[in-house]
Amino acid sequence: MTKRHSPWLVVLAALALLPGCKKPNVTSAASVASSAAAADVASPAATATPKSADFDINTVPLSTVALGDFPYISLPQGYMSNGSPETKKFARFPFWVKGAAHWVEGRFYLVNVYPEKEGDYSPLEMRKNLDALVAQMGGVQVSEEKIPYDTVKGWGDEIAQGFITGLGDVYSLPVVTYVVHRTEGNLWIHFCQGTSQAGIIVGQEKAFEQTAQLLPASELKKQIDANGKVALQVNFATDETDILPDSQLQIAQVVQLLKEEPSLQLDVNGHTDNTGDAAHNQSLSEGRAKAVVAALEALGIDAKRLSAHGHGASQPVADNGSEEGKAKNRRVELVKR
Repeated sequence: MTKRHSPWLVVLAALALLPGCKKPNVTSAASVASSAAAADVASPAATATPKSADFDINTVPLSTVALGDFPYISLPQGYMSNGSPETKKFARFPFWVKGAAHWVEGRFYLVNVYPEKEGDYSPLEMRKNLDALVAQMGGVQVSEEKIPYDTVKGWGDEIAQGFITGLGDVYSLPVVTYVVHRTEGNLWIHFCQGTSQAGIIVGQEKAFEQTAQLLPASELKKQIDANGKVALQVNFATDETDILPDSQLQIAQVVQLLKEEPSLQLDVNGHTDNTGDAAHNQSLSEGRAKAVVAALEALGIDAKRLSAHGHGASQPVADNGSEEGKAKNRRVELVKR
């Protein structure tokens, strides 16, 4: 995916990176845009947002400033991305606002930044640039505080590893959160900086669009007969083994297949993408395969006809370098014995 920049963005290095450890061959970022239209204020749009007793998106004026292309930002003069920025076509992230996590689903841009000249990082310069940019975009700062350590740990690898490029040292440093209220999807900015680097995540709310199709029993049989296996895009709770309700119709089609083919025996194989720790992915894939087997057994399928196995990220069917590829790799396969 080609990354295009517009006004500005800064970012704290990943938790595992130490100051002074620049990645090589990084191109200098564009300077801050010198001009931007002032925000127009209108009645709030009916845009879905996380809810909180302490924060209401409708208290933020609606911005109609022309922003250009996502992620709407570039780096100020004298700063560069430490390695390649990262984009996520569809994911979720907990933006922190006044003591509460607001889980935003949509598209994301992650970048971590060092000064082009070693030792020239200025926290004040970074902050004033970002404050000015958000104001030009018609947005506001909604929070600035440290996130409790246990809360961050509780988010697990989905956030600690999946968003490490732009997360910053949230275990030790305060986080600033900005919001730009937009009809096409509210724009959120997470900013965490130290004395030598900064981390930013830009997220824009976007409704989930289902692309996976239900495979009826007849299609399952056709693919198993032709290839000896078939992949199911069964949906699970994030980083969990609980099958989501929207996958029950697909489970029912597997049950129908097994009842129509009483001699058919299946290995149920779980697979993940390569995000996070390999041991965790292995355990997660095993748990998800077992969850599918348990669901089939609960609907009357003999346990002797089924066997659950987990393969973690060891058998990808697509490139893990893209969100589309990762989505294809997160799958459950039915393999004929």
